[in-house]
Amino acid sequence: MAEPASAEHRLEAVGLTRLFRGGVGVHKVDLTVAAGEIHALVGLNGAGKSTLMRLLLGMLTPEAGSVLIDGRDLRSAPSEVWARVGHLVEYPLAYGELTSRGNLVLGARLHGVPDADVAGVVESAIDELALRPFADVRARVLSLGNRQRLGLASALQHRPNLIVLDEPTNALDPAGIIRLRGALLDRARSDGAGILVSSHHLDEVARIADRITVLSDGRVIGALDPRGVDIERAFFDLVLADTTEAA
Repeated sequence: MAEPASAEHRLEAVGLTRLFRGGVGVHKVDLTVAAGEIHALVGLNGAGKSTLMRLLLGMLTPEAGSVLIDGRDLRSAPSEVWARVGHLVEYPLAYGELTSRGNLVLGARLHGVPDADVAGVVESAIDELALRPFADVRARVLSLGNRQRLGLASALQHRPNLIVLDEPTNALDPAGIIRLRGALLDRARSDGAGILVSSHHLDEVARIADRITVLSDGRVIGALDPRGVDIERAFFDLVLADTTEAA
């Protein structure tokens, strides 16, 4: 779907490039995420999705190109801009000796949530991601699925303007996927957050995405219609055509 020209960009990347010797990087990627939009990245394993997300968040330095977050250059964005970003890339990070609640309290404070609001923010996040039975359990003993819920709760709890999630449904059970879907739609529609999600699950992202971009070998090769009748066939036709052309 074409994005309105007047849309406010929460995230904008132009010509983003980072190459790795002997492996796929990212090559001249242009990408935007508008306020209130859920933009999905899909691709085969090794397509460059995680590398792109790390570049967008400043975890890797690009060789060329630029990234703007809420209109501010990534390299000089002030702390108040970063305080309004939530992300989960590759795997959830948590302090093992802290409880789920303790990790969320720490995360809320690091994101600048006022002290008077921290308790309410944390308890809402616990309920939103169904962490109540594990709120006082140390993170190091949580199952993979519950660690993922904790990582997502930490990324979403401070109501960020920009949300970047890499394979967010990893290890989630069906109930967790449904809760996450509702949380992302709420952030986009109610808060006007821009959301970028990578996933291998085409049917799941098609449920919530406004746009779907396809990566292959670190390049954008096309887009999919989230309302397409057979999105899986459209995806494989696009990837196959790119593979054939490259050969």
